[in-house]
Amino acid sequence: MFLLPSKLPQEYTMDMFFRQMWVDERLKFEGPIEILRLNNMMVDKIWTPDTFFRNSKKSIAHNMTTPNKMFRIMQNGTVFYTMRLTISAECPMLLHDFPMDGHACPLYFGSYAYTNREIVYTWRKGLEASVDVPPESISLLQYDLVGQTLYTETYKIHTGHYSVQVVHFLLQRKLGYYLIQTYVPLIMVVVLSQVGFWINKESVPARTVAGITTVLTMTTLSISARECLPKVSYATAMDWFIAVCFAFVASALIEFAAVNYFATLQAAQFHRKKRKMSRQSDSVVTTASDDEAGTPDSGSLHSFKQQRSNSVISEPEQRLPMFLQSGSAIPANMHLAGTSPIDSYSRVLFPLAFGSFNLFYWFYYLYKDTMEKPRAILL
Repeated sequence: MFLLPSKLPQEYTMDMFFRQMWVDERLKFEGPIEILRLNNMMVDKIWTPDTFFRNSKKSIAHNMTTPNKMFRIMQNGTVFYTMRLTISAECPMLLHDFPMDGHACPLYFGSYAYTNREIVYTWRKGLEASVDVPPESISLLQYDLVGQTLYTETYKIHTGHYSVQVVHFLLQRKLGYYLIQTYVPLIMVVVLSQVGFWINKESVPARTVAGITTVLTMTTLSISARECLPKVSYATAMDWFIAVCFAFVASALIEFAAVNYFATLQAAQFHRKKRKMSRQSDSVVTTASDDEAGTPDSGSLHSFKQQRSNSVISEPEQRLPMFLQSGSAIPANMHLAGTSPIDSYSRVLFPLAFGSFNLFYWFYYLYKDTMEKPRAILL
């Protein structure tokens, strides 16, 4: 038996050897041959069960180069009938835990026309060994076949009660592809968005471009992550992770808006204070000139100029090398240089919050039993 998920949503495809055995007393014979091996053309000459797969969407019987059927009759009338089939069956999936989810994909088969009074299906080798999966089919590209559960049900419909055999294939999705393609890039984008906290607050273009670029990158990753998913109306585990990462990236951009806003207020307050001091110094010089009656001596004039100079310049000018004075990272107003308190807190709080979220997220989903429980399909 070979099993693989289909490209279509809510569906899987299986390549299997379907074996049936029953006893027909009309076919008893005696002779030196214990097992009569017949050509597959003889199948149409005897009675065979009308077995069909109830939840299949498409079934193919292999006929190359000849019909892949094996037909044998034993002396006591036991008939052994094997055929190779490829079946695409329905598999309802709940994707709340995607991509850490596990699914129990069912396969239902039984008689189409005969009720359980005429045909009763049983597992010949019991519930443990009746379904044999080769080792090469256990590990698939996107799933691991971790087991199967078998049991028998009786379906009650308006035409009677029917014996139905049920097998659920337990498929656990592999996480490696989504770690490489989605989770690691999302984490890297969030980390890059937090690098802006270490950029000078006066470098408005640099931080704005970094913030907008990370937001657009996050949007692109979220769209590409859902392309391989059915259009479900609920949020999956990946959707929650993407939403939180998007919130962190958007918050980093909003944080810079707050830093820039308060820096603008600080700059406006500094310029108002500087203009006020300049007006006060001008009024002092004008008053002193009026008191001297128009003929001040050179000593008094020098003292007035010195007083005005001291009142205007409150702090010594900071001298920088010539190659730094034209750099874009050096603010035009050196009084506003330095780290914003908001950036100082964000450098600690943002990584701490994002790390705590990742710790909770991965601990919750990696230790949670995400395998679906087998459930019956109402027919």
